[in-house]
Amino acid sequence: MTALGLPDTIQACLFDLDGVVTKTAVVHAAAWKETFDAFLRGHDGQRPFDAVADYDEYVDGRPRADGVRAFLDSRGIHLPEGTPEDPPDAPTVHGLGNRKNELLLERIRTQGVEAYDGTLRYLEAVRAHGLRTAIVSSSANCRDVLRSIGAEHFFDVRIDGVVAAERRLPGKPHPDTFLAAARDLGVEPARAAVFEDALAGMDAGRAGRFGYVVGVDRVGQTDALYAHGADTVVKDLAELGGRQ
Repeated sequence: MTALGLPDTIQACLFDLDGVVTKTAVVHAAAWKETFDAFLRGHDGQRPFDAVADYDEYVDGRPRADGVRAFLDSRGIHLPEGTPEDPPDAPTVHGLGNRKNELLLERIRTQGVEAYDGTLRYLEAVRAHGLRTAIVSSSANCRDVLRSIGAEHFFDVRIDGVVAAERRLPGKPHPDTFLAAARDLGVEPARAAVFEDALAGMDAGRAGRFGYVVGVDRVGQTDALYAHGADTVVKDLAELGGRQ
């Protein structure tokens, strides 16, 4: 299927949201930085959160609470778990995660959400070629974001933070959410392609033994994407072809 830059065996495409379909990865990183920097000011000797290195290594692509745990573990800090209902000022894993989400939603409300035009054109081509599609995101705000850019119709299946919680699916770097998307589409993993910008997403694609893994490099991490399992890396999905 050279028109789409994919092997002929591929029957379905599984897309991450932030950084692949929408320009929200930078908004997530800024919300995480504001959250963690405020928290770290209460811990002497801790350097601020790095919105590139720390974001890519510990939180990008992961479910919110997993990202909090991973980053705090990297700094030798441990907090009580709390519950998903914790207020955003609670000194717990879920409290920090809820604070980040509060800041994220405020940024989305004030700044809006933009889509990558190259991805939207590619989605149109994928659909025109008869391939099935799914959105696979750790975000609990996935549906609202897709609606805000008028892109919900591009996807046959949605596996997001809400669905993952309902089905008790572990998030990326585990492959379970991608495997669930392929299963819901009725396609074997070996016949599905994964499109991801996060290193955790690359790990999930490799662990799930998907037929093709496309890394989308928005921040200059091509080598890392290959190291984590990408079959090919592009800066924009328009590079794969599929223009109508």
